Amino acid sequence: MFFRKLALMLAVTTALSASALACTTVVVGEGATADGSFLVARAADSSALKAQHFVIHPAKKNQSGMYRTKDHDGATNFEYPLPKESMRYTTVPNWKTQLHGAVGFNEAGVGISGTESIFARDDALKLDPYNEETGITEDDIHDVVLPRAKTAREGIEILGSIVETIGAGEGFGVVFVDQKEVWYFETGTGHQWMAHRTPKDTYFASGNQGRLQQYDAKSADFMASKTLVSWAEKNGFYDPKKDGEFNFSKAYCRDDARDRVYNDPRVWQIQKLFNPSLEQKPDEGRTYPVYLKPEKKLTVDDMKTMLRNHYEGTDHDPYSPVLNGNEPWRPISVFRTYESHVMHVRPWLPKEIGEVAYVGIGMADLSCYVPYYHGLESYPAHYGMGTDKADSKSIYWKYRKLQTLVMTDYQKLAPVVKAAYKTFEADTAKAQADMEKKYMEVVKKDPKAASKLLNEFNLKVMNDAEALTDDLTNQVFTIRTTDIQAANFFANNKRKD
Repeated sequence: MFFRKLALMLAVTTALSASALACTTVVVGEGATADGSFLVARAADSSALKAQHFVIHPAKKNQSGMYRTKDHDGATNFEYPLPKESMRYTTVPNWKTQLHGAVGFNEAGVGISGTESIFARDDALKLDPYNEETGITEDDIHDVVLPRAKTAREGIEILGSIVETIGAGEGFGVVFVDQKEVWYFETGTGHQWMAHRTPKDTYFASGNQGRLQQYDAKSADFMASKTLVSWAEKNGFYDPKKDGEFNFSKAYCRDDARDRVYNDPRVWQIQKLFNPSLEQKPDEGRTYPVYLKPEKKLTVDDMKTMLRNHYEGTDHDPYSPVLNGNEPWRPISVFRTYESHVMHVRPWLPKEIGEVAYVGIGMADLSCYVPYYHGLESYPAHYGMGTDKADSKSIYWKYRKLQTLVMTDYQKLAPVVKAAYKTFEADTAKAQADMEKKYMEVVKKDPKAASKLLNEFNLKVMNDAEALTDDLTNQVFTIRTTDIQAANFFANNKRKD
């Protein structure tokens, strides 16, 4: 029975791995959140063996020379001048290259989540292809932009200029946030791009599709490549007389059968979660609203719930009531997710506590979202360990081992893990509120003491989450051992008969 369930688990994870590059992104404007903050959520999906490291890059002065992707064995031969003065910033990169930074903030308070893999239409790419030799990719964005961007807008300008002049090495969507605004940036073809400031009272959702549509060159809420509209018109992808208002997604982005079961259902599910009364067809993604005002104000917990979603309670759940490797709809939460995160930006607080990245390692549905504050000064050594082979030290593999065990009997074991993490997250949220209150009382009189308070608290939360994960692994292992022992007992008795 154990091996049968293991085979089913492998079938499900394989079936849900049709694309090597796949993510899900949600961006929430400050007027659509319960506390007036900005919220950004994204799941990064590629391989369960893609161990993630937590890195703090120190500020540097008097730099010269070039940043080169190949110096880190990255995806392309992209290179770009190093900033003379580099700001401190954080990333959660790939173990092998220390690139592909996923999520991070810099000392100016600019945050980036990237990237969402998106795809341009094939006929447009024939005329303006991705620069797969020297173009910028997900590998580079955090390490090129965060050291130098002092605002979200400046970050967009930097990335946009690179796409226009050097080119994008792939199609991607990127979130930029600071204390004043939050933006979503999408590439079109190799040298075309567009960014839109998320309207205050709305949220935006994407699942591996180019989703931006409206573009107003006269509005400060839009930014784009200089020839965005003219290039599309010149090459027959936009006709003002026939098409009316310019539509970025229609002009530049893929929309075909590949999107119907892999991408559309995720956006449909997100919009259904936040707007339950909305009636839409799961396979008509092009018709979905780009922005929606949620029926209730959204919270960090809502973002976590969304990232953990796998169509539970419906016939399209690939994990319950039985593992189903033939399920055609790709869920938000998949086993190959290597990390997911929620960025919480509260501009009315000092950046040290006002900017938090909640990171869940591995499969979101079976992981714990741990807060990492902007003011955290260092990570334990094993947060920078881990490769594509399991080990007994790295934080990544502690979570991964538990998740792998649970997937051998999801129906029985997942409730144990999910309940424990739910309680931990709720207790942590209360402790965070108490710590933040104390921090605000102390910081005005003694900033060093406030920093000490914050760091001791954050490290304790990290340690407690790790200890809980170790305990859950032992619990789950004991349950599975008992199950296998019982199965063997009855099998032996049967043979004696």
